[in-house]
Amino acid sequence: MSSTSAFDADVAVVGLGAWGSSALWRLAARGVDAIGIERFGIGHEMGSTHGATRLFRVACLEHPSLVPLAQRSRELWRELEGVSGTGLLDQVGAVMIGPKDGSVIAGTLEAASAHGLDAHEMSLAEIEERFPQFADVDPTHVGVWDPDAGVARPEDGVRAAVSAARSLGARVYADTRVLQVELVPGGVVLHSAATTWRVRQVVVTAGAWLSKLVPELPLQARRTPMLWFRPPAPDPAFDTPNLPAFIRELDDSMAIWGHGATLGHGVKIGMQDVGRNFTDCDPDSVDRAISWERDVAEVSGLVARTFPGLDPQPESVISCMTTNSPDQQFLIGRPGGDPRLLVGGGCSGHGFKHATGIGDALARMAVGEDPVSDMSFAHPDRTFTDRPSLLARR
Repeated sequence: MSSTSAFDADVAVVGLGAWGSSALWRLAARGVDAIGIERFGIGHEMGSTHGATRLFRVACLEHPSLVPLAQRSRELWRELEGVSGTGLLDQVGAVMIGPKDGSVIAGTLEAASAHGLDAHEMSLAEIEERFPQFADVDPTHVGVWDPDAGVARPEDGVRAAVSAARSLGARVYADTRVLQVELVPGGVVLHSAATTWRVRQVVVTAGAWLSKLVPELPLQARRTPMLWFRPPAPDPAFDTPNLPAFIRELDDSMAIWGHGATLGHGVKIGMQDVGRNFTDCDPDSVDRAISWERDVAEVSGLVARTFPGLDPQPESVISCMTTNSPDQQFLIGRPGGDPRLLVGGGCSGHGFKHATGIGDALARMAVGEDPVSDMSFAHPDRTFTDRPSLLARR
């Protein structure tokens, strides 16, 4: 596509985090005249796409319809690796542990069964033999091994996608804040403090700031801590892949997630979005300071219980944000069917693994291509009763 003199571009992508950077890349790969605008630097630490790693899963417990999206994302992560020469996805597998009728195990098995995935159950004895790092496993709990899962790299992924988009002709404006998305007859005007752009349509993927630019969307930003732990003395049992990606549902319906030490960091462990260390926030004024009582104490107690081989005092803690929808599913599509506006948001804590697939889906919508997978469950106009919330995962 090529724009006319009346437009600065055919498509603008506002927000170049995980989803927006991939959307810009996939638009540029189709020859679309596209610009990308990012409030901060490329691969920054102010939003949701930072912290060195994220879990990657194919047997997606949050919704069976996410499986084809994860499979497409895996293809595109590999393609982006080839383009960038950077490793972005380490498929070390993942183990899920919990009660057989709990959200983690039941959701994973449902997704695997619906799509014929090579995920299989593990008995308690198999868990204890293969992964002795886990302690205090309830004798009634089981496991599921997902060999297609692993660990992805958020900052590297964003930088690789933006670089690939630039090499294909996309123009990128970093450190530029869009203050208003104005829908006008025949297109969109984007306003910043210094300039405006007129485009045929806009893709808004602004993460925690999405509802500030498209305020009718039912989204809530959440402050989320990320923590890393190490054993008192070096122990390869806690390195990836010896300790692969995991999600473990505990007796009290609490769940923890994480993976072994990698990329120079310790063992990453977090908990589901409940408790005092997760709070609603305004992304413009979020408190990024770390405190023991708010951010560490509860997770530290869970680590002491479930991984006694680790020092429960974390080696590092940083703050992050997620953006939740009412049903913890994504919002992807055109609100009200408006041909000028596409949105991608509501990561709900489990969105990074799908970044390349979602970017591709947004690009397909922008140019009128058929989708690779059914995305109706994520339509922003849906009634939020499709599926009860399960466990949001990073």
